Amino acid sequence: MHRPPSTLTRRKFLRGSAAAFAGGSLFRPGRACADDYHDIPLGERPTQAPGLEILNPRGRVPASFIIDDSTCLVNMGKFCMPQFAEAWPDRAEYKKDWKSWPDEIPDSFVRTFAEWCQDRGVKGKYSIVPYPAMVGWVDREMPGWSRAELRASVAYVRDVMAADWDIHPEMITHTRIIDTRTGRALPQKDDGTYWMENGGWTPGKSVDELANYIAYALNILKNAGFHCDGATTPGGFGNGAIVNLSQAMGEAIQSVYKVDLPHYFKYLDLDKSGSTAPRVEHVSGLKTGNPNAIVNVLGGTGDWFGGWDGVSAGDVAESVDKFINADATSGRMVEMIEKGDPAVFLCHWAGMYHNGDLTGFRIFQQVVDRVIAAYKPRIHWMKLSEIARYQAARELTAIEALDGGFQLDAPYPCPAFTVRLPLASDKAPAILPVRDRIPPSLREVATKESLVPNTWLREGDHVTLCFDLPKGETVVTAN
Repeated sequence: MHRPPSTLTRRKFLRGSAAAFAGGSLFRPGRACADDYHDIPLGERPTQAPGLEILNPRGRVPASFIIDDSTCLVNMGKFCMPQFAEAWPDRAEYKKDWKSWPDEIPDSFVRTFAEWCQDRGVKGKYSIVPYPAMVGWVDREMPGWSRAELRASVAYVRDVMAADWDIHPEMITHTRIIDTRTGRALPQKDDGTYWMENGGWTPGKSVDELANYIAYALNILKNAGFHCDGATTPGGFGNGAIVNLSQAMGEAIQSVYKVDLPHYFKYLDLDKSGSTAPRVEHVSGLKTGNPNAIVNVLGGTGDWFGGWDGVSAGDVAESVDKFINADATSGRMVEMIEKGDPAVFLCHWAGMYHNGDLTGFRIFQQVVDRVIAAYKPRIHWMKLSEIARYQAARELTAIEALDGGFQLDAPYPCPAFTVRLPLASDKAPAILPVRDRIPPSLREVATKESLVPNTWLREGDHVTLCFDLPKGETVVTAN
């Protein structure tokens, strides 16, 4: 029997009875849309004096790629399908010839994908499902593969990909709900179906119950040597308990990894009138020097690649155009970039591989090439954790007006923090010494595209500064 890892949360988990797993109605699996999260409390916000405008990092639009349903070796499209079919027997989408599909998405494809992205600067989030469809454990054994193969697969993601990709657990199995006391799936329900992570188990669950479940997933990845600043929900996980889910994400991630600013991915905003800006939730302790927050990072597209199952790609040209057409005049990526919102698009890993014909990957390549051709000087590829940190600094940094400048008091440090403020004289702007901190020297650049940390740009009667924002006080002046 698998012996579960320690899953302590910051608040002691006290509920260990079977009642912790009872109740809840059957939810159809699927990723929640934007309207679902507006009841989640945002918490505290500081005073921000007018006059200093916080821009996007380096004055560019953040861009990021979310990869769901990925793990080491296992083709999740194949092994999820029969379990989904048993849980939702009336759904036609699960009645497919999954036995003919390959068991594996090979590491050779992972390497091809990662190297292609690295050459173009693409960054984002890559899931590692810890106990993928109950096939095996990424920190122990994966039946069907040798230990050496599993170790090599884990090592490539951990030691190479993680430089450009946040690693998230996508809960524990992505299929059946696990009893964290035993490591075994919950029994069948009375109607013969099953408790599933994609929907039905979470309604009414407390913060502690959810945090315990999330921490269990995180601990498996920690055992395998992964670092996680965030976590991803499989489809409908958390539906019916979204306020508690947000808080539980923060508690679980901080308890297992001690990160200062956790984040999570669950929601999509596909409406051009909406916003893909992350939501900084449950903020407290801004004036204590030990703040708490959780950042809800949003996706902005559907999966128009190869589908979650790896057999559902549509017409390649039409799929590419949904993201960005040939002259960059339409498509969801165009809408987000032109608006200045984070351009976050997503896929499911089985669809990228598409059972070996790589249809989803070919769509992805064309989308990225078009985005770079049209927008390279205007976008900044970032991991989800980097987008989350920037948004937290943007919203939670207190701003006080001074004579000829501004004092910033940041609860979180943030690279490439970029601000615009009035130019009061012909003198170059500066970051002034605060206490024992030696401020950086700023170098003037001639174009917005040249902004990097420790540079500034003159724009009429304003200047734009880009610098690495430290935690605590910073004084900027343009006098």
